[in-house]
Amino acid sequence: MIRASHAAAPRPLSTRARILSAILAVACVGLAVVGGVTFLVQRDRVLSEVDARLKAQVSSLETVASPAPAASPSSDTATTATEKLAPDDFGSVSEYLHAVVARLVPAQNEGSVAVIDGRARYRPSTLSGFDLSQNTALINRAVAETAKSGGTVIGTADTSQGALRYIAIPVTMSGDPESGLYIRAINLDAELSPVTASITTYGIAAVVMLAAIGLVGWFVAGRLLSPIRRLHETADAITLTDLGARIPAQGNDDISAMTRTVNSMLDRLESSVDVQRQLLDDVRHELKTPITIVRGHLELMDAADVSDVDETRQLGIAELDRMTRLVDDIDLLAAVEGDQYTMLDVDLATLTARIGGMVAVIPGHTWAIESTAEGTVLGDADRLLQAWLALADNAAKYSPPGAPIQLGSSIDEHHARLWVRDHGPGIPPDMRRRVFRRFDRAGGKRSVGGSGLGLAIVEAIAKAHDGVCTITDTPGGGATFSIEIPCHPVVVPTPVRADSVVRREEAS
Repeated sequence: MIRASHAAAPRPLSTRARILSAILAVACVGLAVVGGVTFLVQRDRVLSEVDARLKAQVSSLETVASPAPAASPSSDTATTATEKLAPDDFGSVSEYLHAVVARLVPAQNEGSVAVIDGRARYRPSTLSGFDLSQNTALINRAVAETAKSGGTVIGTADTSQGALRYIAIPVTMSGDPESGLYIRAINLDAELSPVTASITTYGIAAVVMLAAIGLVGWFVAGRLLSPIRRLHETADAITLTDLGARIPAQGNDDISAMTRTVNSMLDRLESSVDVQRQLLDDVRHELKTPITIVRGHLELMDAADVSDVDETRQLGIAELDRMTRLVDDIDLLAAVEGDQYTMLDVDLATLTARIGGMVAVIPGHTWAIESTAEGTVLGDADRLLQAWLALADNAAKYSPPGAPIQLGSSIDEHHARLWVRDHGPGIPPDMRRRVFRRFDRAGGKRSVGGSGLGLAIVEAIAKAHDGVCTITDTPGGGATFSIEIPCHPVVVPTPVRADSVVRREEAS
């Protein structure tokens, strides 16, 4: 049996862990930079103090130093020397260096030695520091460096006694063939031990601080990311059959704003799915009737009877035509609900004149334009004309033959109104919202042709313009359908408006 081998995909690092890692990385860099700068500053300060001590502690020798330039002493640092040694009091370099070694006692972490002709001759009898007389490597180095430079030398040597910072001063005396060298050294490791201890303490404190930051950051990041975690859980719980889950929004930060945005998106999605379900249910119900009718007549049709076949044929064609109109209306409703509208300034007088010319050819009724608004409204002229014409067609279907139907437009400070007034049976107040539903009619009557989507299309166009459709009673009986949309009225000078009214009256 062949067994496929697949490497397990690495588990992705959670957002919480990434945030915490970034915080710890920044904290580590910051603590390292601060610790490093502090260590370097303290180390340089200690090295400067060491050099000052070396120069100050041998200042008494400079009066008998060789003619080569000597190192500049530092006058602001305390030394162990308490007096100057006069060269006239000594007869040789050996005697002078013996006195210097005896009187300049090294302090702690210090050592000194007097070298005659390249060999260690004298060392302090009181060793409060360390013994340099056995450090052959340092002595040989100092002898070689002073012979080469011809003067005082300051340097650092890594020896068996540790890292030593030393000063070597050659000593000569007129009439004495011996060559002397006084060496003074300070143990840098011992001098830097307080700095090292401080940095070690700082490092331990930094590790403890990082652990505390990690612990606190873990809980803080978890609390901040809890809305995202709830978002993930809510998204997993949402299905097409249950879109009611929502994320609790708390606070005023960016994550809470995102939570409210997602909840709003879920509301729109749930509304859209509900509308689609309703539409599918309505379409299924509306298509079932003509299919049942056609199938029933086909089953009962007598194929040998020509007249029966012709009647069944005519009925089937009529039902198919009705289904075609239904599909066209569904497509139109989807278009007006989803299309991008071209919103421009629409002249209401021009729009009213256009609707008047279009309804004049609808037979069976007397059409009249009762009022024309003067002004503009922001909208899509073609869609508004489509909705207004649908209201007129609806009024023609439900009005008695020969009954007059009036249309008009008006405008005020806040709204523009496009209305159609019929003199039919009217609509009861409790049914006025129902007629705007898909495939619905007042009283549930289907004696009038149509798909039942006309008023739903009108309301969709009105909502796209931030408007509403309303129904009121017509004086004397009937219903008045109105489309009300917000507007920005244009102030027209009175003489121009008056002239236009006169011209319309003369034209009529």
